[in-house]
Amino acid sequence: MKRRSFLVGAGSLTLSGLVSGCDRNPGTALKVRLLKDSIPAQILDEFRQGLQQSAKLDFVAEAQLLDLFTRLRSWQKKSSDNDLGWRLLPFGGQQTTPTADLVTLGDYWLAPAIRQKLIQPLDPKQLKAWQQLPQEWQQLVRRNDTGQPDPNGKIWGAPYRWGSTVIAYRRDKFNSSGLQPPTDWSDLWREDCKGRISLLDQPREVIGLTLKKLGLSYNTPNLDKVPQLKENLRALDRQVKFYSSNAYQQPLILGDTWLAVGWSTDLLPLARRYRQIELVVPQSGTALWADLWVRPKNEKSPDTPPLVQQWIDFCWQPDIARQLSRFTQAVSPILVSMKPEEIPDSLKNNQVLLPPTEIIKRSEFLLPLAPESVKQYQSLWAKKFG
Repeated sequence: MKRRSFLVGAGSLTLSGLVSGCDRNPGTALKVRLLKDSIPAQILDEFRQGLQQSAKLDFVAEAQLLDLFTRLRSWQKKSSDNDLGWRLLPFGGQQTTPTADLVTLGDYWLAPAIRQKLIQPLDPKQLKAWQQLPQEWQQLVRRNDTGQPDPNGKIWGAPYRWGSTVIAYRRDKFNSSGLQPPTDWSDLWREDCKGRISLLDQPREVIGLTLKKLGLSYNTPNLDKVPQLKENLRALDRQVKFYSSNAYQQPLILGDTWLAVGWSTDLLPLARRYRQIELVVPQSGTALWADLWVRPKNEKSPDTPPLVQQWIDFCWQPDIARQLSRFTQAVSPILVSMKPEEIPDSLKNNQVLLPPTEIIKRSEFLLPLAPESVKQYQSLWAKKFG
């Protein structure tokens, strides 16, 4: 499950060799652990060249978001063990990975990271470009100390890219059968699509798109008050060939399925490689996700170092936001607040990477639910909509 990061990644890619400057001042350093392929190497080099003084930049990429969340937990455990007086001795001469100054975290992981005290808030007054972020992205990272959304909460992360849940379909199959291509969630219930669909194996995604089809929110807290929900979910289940969050691409390539619901970061490169695969963002709106910069908790250094502030602001610069959006499979939130003439045609014309404004406004981030709401979703999913 690549997007929500339940797959364990293999290995990591060290980028520090590309971006380390001459370390004339040993006290000037920035250690970042980031998601692989989420920042182009040329952007890192551009950041180094723009620094007023030389600095040691240590950027290491991890394959999956779960790896990064696990690393946050290991740093906090190491800190706790040291507080208890334990002396950590690495085995076999291995060095323990030092705590980073910044880490990539998916918005899905933000609430547990706050609850488990793995990260510390950022001060928006120290971030020059904070006000350039659209309100939806600002509100996404405003949370209380339990990780719940709070309009008056602290700022727990800096969103630097985002994507969405999309529909992929086989253009050739639909055309040869004389069928209308899908444009919205309601098309998943069409009789001519029966047995040809794969869905993500995720309750929030599947129940959420059904709620959206009914004109409701992905974040509906009380499912018992949606009388048509179970009926619609049972009808959808009869349409589905299989559920998978990580094995839905190959059947689509082979034509075993004609239609799949998946994450834009998975499906954009697939559509570029296979011309018969078309992507569409549902007209009624979809689920959004975001990758964030978060600051690991550090009792010894609670203040945000200048290089951390500079890197976050650098990622939000309009030109860098455009580069990031062109060379990765996701788009910077800064583009959402740009004027149309400021956005390159290659991005404006890609309505999957950057959906039209009206669709973005109808879309939602999957926000954490109260425990009683989580039980409702899990119970309904476990019973397969019974």
